[in-house]
Amino acid sequence: MPAAAQDLRALARVLADDSRLEDDGRDVVLDLSLTQAVPYRVFVLDEPERVVLDFREVNWAALGPDFDDADQVTAVAMGRGDAGWSRMVLSLDRPMEIAQAGMETDDTDGTAHVRLRLSPVSADEFAELAAHTPPGVRLPPVPVADTAPPARPEGGPIMIALDPGHGGVDPGAQRRGQDEADLMLVFAIELREVLLRSGLFDVVLTREGDWFVSLPERVTIARSAGAQAFLSLHADALEAGRARGATVYTLSETASDAASEALAEAHDRADLLAGVDLAGSDDEVAGVLLDLARLENAPRSEALADHIVAALDNAGANLHRHPRLEAGFSVLKAADIPSVLIELGFLSDAEDLANLMDATWREQAQEAIRDALVAWAAEDQAQSALLRQ
Repeated sequence: MPAAAQDLRALARVLADDSRLEDDGRDVVLDLSLTQAVPYRVFVLDEPERVVLDFREVNWAALGPDFDDADQVTAVAMGRGDAGWSRMVLSLDRPMEIAQAGMETDDTDGTAHVRLRLSPVSADEFAELAAHTPPGVRLPPVPVADTAPPARPEGGPIMIALDPGHGGVDPGAQRRGQDEADLMLVFAIELREVLLRSGLFDVVLTREGDWFVSLPERVTIARSAGAQAFLSLHADALEAGRARGATVYTLSETASDAASEALAEAHDRADLLAGVDLAGSDDEVAGVLLDLARLENAPRSEALADHIVAALDNAGANLHRHPRLEAGFSVLKAADIPSVLIELGFLSDAEDLANLMDATWREQAQEAIRDALVAWAAEDQAQSALLRQ
């Protein structure tokens, strides 16, 4: 049966030096040290035999190959699980039960320690345990088809997809030893915390570490989480000319200007680094239907962008002289999710770069985006009610 910890909501990081997976006689013991306590659940799955640990949420980036030293565990996989959860899966070479599962929190520094002990059982006993999957868990967590996201329960949290641009083989813009991919991941993780703590939002990130995610997969991750809005986060650089300040883009096949068109082309080219071919993804009929859906959804995206620009301006964030632009960014082409791309600044501008590295500036910008989402969601709900009438 699942084991659950305190009802907390925050991002935790693994402390690799104090974490290990090893054999202990006939048992397997997992010790996982985290920077803070988060809710978790543990259960087993059959065919093949696995143990699943879901955390809300954990960044796995610190764990290396030396972490797994258990002969009875054939593989360890870590990554994004169901919406708002991070998942670790232990593949077993024999049926085992969860003999112990617990989390202890250090009162002095807030760190948490999870201990899991697995003991051998018969195949029949394991099958019985595997029949008790926690309710509401989607297994396995796989991308879904290009269909509308599940409806949000009335009064429930609004699911926001945050998309930190670039990552892995594609570092994005680079200036003065700073990578766009790293800066945007930090901003996205912090923004997630701001949104979660408001109590009004749930959040999914398209990536939680320095790894490559293709443009179509970013949209699929958002859709599979049931996102009601998609925010792609960037901070580019210009090789020539001067530009500074934040810009918010919505989708258009015709770019607002030559610079916007060049940015969109550069972003799309990033997929070629991983051998992803964006061409020919829609047949003619499907393409027409998707274009119609995007046309219907476009005013919602534009309203979201307008709220973000206004909130950033009210917060005193530096804005580009043309803060609202349009371009054909592939990552904005979800037909059913209001989507915007936020260029938080230009790494080629010293002041913009300094702002992105300043925790106080980031917090002000993140709170402005939160306020924009709150205002947009209220307006969007009112508009939806009028349409239903």
